[in-house]
Amino acid sequence: MPLPDPSCQPGAYNPDVTQATINSTICVSGWTSTVRPPTSYTNPLKIQQITAYGYSDTSTADYEEDHLIPLELGGAPRDPANLWPEPRYSTGGKTAGNKDTVENKLKTAVCNGQVSLDDARHAIATNWTTALAATGIG
Repeated sequence: MPLPDPSCQPGAYNPDVTQATINSTICVSGWTSTVRPPTSYTNPLKIQQITAYGYSDTSTADYEEDHLIPLELGGAPRDPANLWPEPRYSTGGKTAGNKDTVENKLKTAVCNGQVSLDDARHAIATNWTTALAATGIG
């Protein structure tokens, strides 16, 4: 599974989400839907980034404009430094859907006090495929 280029997408945080505010932000059911940007914003960005990444497949349907630091962990919703065109196809048995599962498990661990918000963010930004193991929950 291709990972985001850290020079293009280093990640960015939502300043409203900190360890002290998780119980009023990310740990509230449905909170991410209140901050998720509309496709009218993410689709043009996806087109620009597919070109910038030099992907040979330029079909936008084959990519999900994904947050490096997920909204579930307080990633910045609209910052291009936190959004990248994640291929939907499987590479090495990993898919965008697998990343969604990792995001949800990390959020649950943060909300249950098993992992700090900073540790979860760092692990998923470094490499989402190893984030569960890196935080000791997978």
